Amino acid sequence: MSERRPALSVLDLVPVRTDQTTGDAVGATLSLARAADDLGYRRYWLAEHHNMPAVAATNPPVLIGLVAGATSRIRVGSGGVMLPNHAPLVVAEQFALLEAAFPGRIDLGIGRAPGSDPVTSYALRHGAGGVSDEAVTHFPEYVDNVLAMMEPSGVGLAIQGRTYPLRATPQATSVPVTWLLGSSDYSARLAAEKGMPYVFAHHFSGSGTAEALALYRESFRPSPELAEPRTFLTVNAVVAETEEEAARLALPQLQSMLALRTGQELRPQRLVEEAEKVELPQPHLELMQQMAERWVIGAPDRARARIDELAATYGVDEVMVHPVAGAYTGTEPGASPAREETLRLLA
Repeated sequence: MSERRPALSVLDLVPVRTDQTTGDAVGATLSLARAADDLGYRRYWLAEHHNMPAVAATNPPVLIGLVAGATSRIRVGSGGVMLPNHAPLVVAEQFALLEAAFPGRIDLGIGRAPGSDPVTSYALRHGAGGVSDEAVTHFPEYVDNVLAMMEPSGVGLAIQGRTYPLRATPQATSVPVTWLLGSSDYSARLAAEKGMPYVFAHHFSGSGTAEALALYRESFRPSPELAEPRTFLTVNAVVAETEEEAARLALPQLQSMLALRTGQELRPQRLVEEAEKVELPQPHLELMQQMAERWVIGAPDRARARIDELAATYGVDEVMVHPVAGAYTGTEPGASPAREETLRLLA
């Protein structure tokens, strides 16, 4: 009897190509989400990044509402909301309302990183010092506040000897499932301590995954919401009918990540033909190759086998695919056919 294959989910940063407007990129995301819904993917998460020319995922709650409204079954969530950028009450209100509108389908993934450069972080917090050390220091408290305020009973806020009731939404009947996200052992420890589900950013970091998951599992304390550790793996993926085609389609995103890692100018994601004309020094080519080796790039059978292998290696029953395939010149601006094909070929 063969082992059960891991469930598949989707992570989306709403990439913006050189041939797209923001509206085009959002349209492509909605098409991708509908494809994931039809193909039986478990969940669809949207990231939070700011002031990046190639990423339109600046506001997860807005995107979650759009995606949940365009789909019928799939769970939709944030991967994640960067909590130091936001007042806990605002996050609680947003996700309580989303859960009320789409009961049983909303995930709240919370991260501690700023998701942007220091100047943008400063602007996000109304010029009040950016993502200050205080916001990061109080992160565990802010997580508790979000969880408490989303509860149907709300919380009592003590001010000048009186207790004021505070609820994220008036008549909640359910709450989103809340996850902690991270790329270091900090969130692994915190999730274990609070008995929360946890995801390590394997797709971005590529190292430290095994150690973070082991720490989370070994330190986990059961909570009323979660009896045992719950996690999954994230991975960048480009799948096409042939290995050669997949390698071509991976090139634009590899160059975008190279620019990010080496401090180059960030720009909208190149089309495949544009990327193929770029000449890079040998050290940069070697760095791109190292990144590519950690991704899932290839034909369907080999790519799915690689995902199964990763799931077995890290002991997870779910893999969240970040479909990063690029597009060719002449592609419909409001579509990302190669990203949708990645999902279809893996399903």
